Amino acid sequence: MVYLINISYKINMYLIVGLGNPEPEYSKTRHNMGFDVINKLSEKYNIEVNKKEFEGLTGIGEIENEKVILLKPQTYMNESGKSVIKVKEYYKIPTENIIIIYDDIDLEVGVVKLRKKGGAGTHNGMKSVIEYLKTGDFIHIRVGTGKPEFKELLIPHVIGKLKDEEYEKLVPSINKAAESVPEILTNGIDIAMNKFN
Repeated sequence: MVYLINISYKINMYLIVGLGNPEPEYSKTRHNMGFDVINKLSEKYNIEVNKKEFEGLTGIGEIENEKVILLKPQTYMNESGKSVIKVKEYYKIPTENIIIIYDDIDLEVGVVKLRKKGGAGTHNGMKSVIEYLKTGDFIHIRVGTGKPEFKELLIPHVIGKLKDEEYEKLVPSINKAAESVPEILTNGIDIAMNKFN
């Protein structure tokens, strides 16, 4: 008896990017929520994100049986797209398989919003990613950090070091954003949006 094995499948890889500025200098800042979510995924799924390449730190592994590459660009926030495009082109990852996680001052603390696609808003890291990818048609995970009381306090608000009690208020959002990633990979963005938005 002859058994035929189907080998026509292709390896499908996802690129999961957290936006931030290099650690440890910018650890525990609101602008590093993307890095914090990647760190949470790295810990949970045992994927070390420590290989220096593509102007970033990368780690390859699996999340819920899907092959993923986790990326923390090391270009500083405003040039994040440089690193993202290099990984995308090297691994030939389709744009719809890219998930970008970032902080959003327009959302209150504790709020996480998922979108199939969209613009950058006021976020310079996202502006860079969209500029290099030449599209906003990838999955966005926005982690709310809230706005400062006064506009002139915006820069210290996003890159200033947080006290432990301030950072603790953001941890539930980080956890929620991290939980949304396996949901997207397993059940798709529509179901994930209904569950997390």
